[in-house]
Amino acid sequence: MTTRRLVLATRNQHKVAELRDILGAAGLDVELVGADAYPEVPDVRETGVTFAENALLKAHALARATGLPAVADDSGLCVDVLNGAPGIFSARWAGKHGDDRANLDLLLAQLSDIDAEHRGAHFACAAALALPDGTEHVVEGRLLGTLRTAPAGDGGFGYDPILQPLGERRTCAELTPAEKNAISHRGQAFRELARILPDHLG
Repeated sequence: MTTRRLVLATRNQHKVAELRDILGAAGLDVELVGADAYPEVPDVRETGVTFAENALLKAHALARATGLPAVADDSGLCVDVLNGAPGIFSARWAGKHGDDRANLDLLLAQLSDIDAEHRGAHFACAAALALPDGTEHVVEGRLLGTLRTAPAGDGGFGYDPILQPLGERRTCAELTPAEKNAISHRGQAFRELARILPDHLG
């Protein structure tokens, strides 16, 4: 397959780097760029009520605007005792989009009196591919774990410092990027997307 440009609908360079690593490990020969390569394209309002709806909204908007295949993900933390919240509101749980520390601090405060056996949670991710002709495909991934009472680790982003994957003694923020990608919700979803990408990119 000749190298094709693929646009990831995010300006978050952590996500761009993660997806580059995942696609590279999958042996997919594509040039991946983030949405910041197209500054004239406005950000898309995430008006969907599910991760899949929001991922598709972003992927279709970018594919239409650039004329290129586009991928997008929507992901978040779903806490059992909060009936799946923050969920699609994870990035703006404290009110301001993308304030990781405020979001994390608020969630920890809300769960401060919850015992360890009730601190189950999972990261969820929906990854979408959209082509300029309207073709779409969505896959999902999930990472089960429990929530720590205090952050640990300097890696990752978002809620990584407080989610401890099942079977691990470290949080996601204490894993190496390779270890995290191997088990993460985003890694699962994008590896599945990488598997079907060649069929759509020609």
